[in-house]
Amino acid sequence: MKFSVQPLVKPLRTALLPLMAALVLAGCATVPSGLPEIQTTAQFKEQGKEQQQQGATPPAGFTRAVPAEAQPRGAWWLAFNDPVLNSLVEKADVNNGNIQAAAARLAEARAVARSANADRLPQIGLGAGANRGAGLDKATASTRPATMTNIGATFSYEVDLFGRLSGASKAANLDAAGREALLQSTRLAVQAEVAQTYLQLRALDAERALVREQVEAYRDTLRLSQRREQAGDIAELDVARVQTEVSSTESDALALDRQRAQVEHALAVLVGDSASSFGLSGADWSTTLPSIPPGVPATVLTRRPDVSAAQSAVLAAQARVGVAQAAWFPDISLTGAAGYASPEIGDLFKWSARSWGVGALLSLPIFDGGRREAGVQGANAQLDGALASYRTQVLVAFQEVEDQLAAIRTLQEQSVVQAQAVTSAARATSLSDTRYRNGYISQLDLLDARRSELRNRRQALQVKSAQYQAAVGLIRAIGGGWDVPAPVAAAGTAPTTVAAR
Repeated sequence: MKFSVQPLVKPLRTALLPLMAALVLAGCATVPSGLPEIQTTAQFKEQGKEQQQQGATPPAGFTRAVPAEAQPRGAWWLAFNDPVLNSLVEKADVNNGNIQAAAARLAEARAVARSANADRLPQIGLGAGANRGAGLDKATASTRPATMTNIGATFSYEVDLFGRLSGASKAANLDAAGREALLQSTRLAVQAEVAQTYLQLRALDAERALVREQVEAYRDTLRLSQRREQAGDIAELDVARVQTEVSSTESDALALDRQRAQVEHALAVLVGDSASSFGLSGADWSTTLPSIPPGVPATVLTRRPDVSAAQSAVLAAQARVGVAQAAWFPDISLTGAAGYASPEIGDLFKWSARSWGVGALLSLPIFDGGRREAGVQGANAQLDGALASYRTQVLVAFQEVEDQLAAIRTLQEQSVVQAQAVTSAARATSLSDTRYRNGYISQLDLLDARRSELRNRRQALQVKSAQYQAAVGLIRAIGGGWDVPAPVAAAGTAPTTVAAR
């Protein structure tokens, strides 16, 4: 009797056609590479305005920015020439909890990357075992219970023909690079927050001193008013008005004391100290306000750690798309074992008990219910999200720089006008005090003049504080200090796709 298998061949080939087509499509699929091109001006808009006002011509044309995430950002806080600020920033670098947590996440990402890299290397191990059962000795065909002992070395290696392991390793390394950039971003953010909090504290000290000085001036006026009341020159109503100003100004001073205590406690947390043991004494506000050089190029944003982290996230997502596509190809593994095996422990290490074996395994799922296709779709979706996040991060970086440059420009103009207002208010107070003592004006006129002077002096201090805050904010926005050398492209280094005009 003959059995024909020919009818089964055609259905089998037909069943394998979709699989072959999928493998061909997967092999032809290309993983998108590079970063999206985002065209920006080579110079920030606010600095272009300044150059135009000075008669200079802003640069034109397009320039590609070289990646500069490894470029040193400098000890930018030294530009403020404040030893207390220097010590606080250095202390925060060591003790701040957010920096420590970011460093721990970086260490974790590096460990994952090392694990992914290890999958590409041969795996070698030692093993030993003992089995007892019937029929283990095939040579004698005995059915009596026996014990089989073995010891030896094992070897396994997955042949990465289609780049699945290398893609996974690349993605893990890019994740680690992104974590390193995020650590730098966290460190820069903490340094900037320490500087801004410290400068806010010094501004509050100056404002408190001003308000306390005004309280003493009101008290002098109160004592004068009380003497004049006793002499019958003024009514009790005038004394009550001055007493109201004294109490109201003292209340403002106490509110500033409360605000300073809260800012000091926040600074303690930033530098890693307990608010109960941390304290900064009041001091003169002698911190230098650094000047921003004209023509800071927009390419400095390529060293911003968060932009660098967004770039690494895009590249890692691209690598994972390749890993997902490689799942359509078969996995090929090579295995080997060599050692000794014997039913008697005493004969285990005899030359006659040696054993070895080699093998190869090819694995390819035929039907997985759409799991691999879903993996490719998920990887592509993650890539789309990473690209969108990268573009948004770049645009936000430009927004932050433009915001701070606009603030610095307008605050400089405001400080000039406000200084004029302080000078005029001080002169008006001096004249009003003289005329009041000589009886030419009423007490209300004098109080109005003092209130106006105090208001303008406090406003001037607030403008000055805002200038310091904007300077630190600009440094944070551009990713560090501006006194750094221009990056030099290494051989074979591709420029980033953030184009600049």
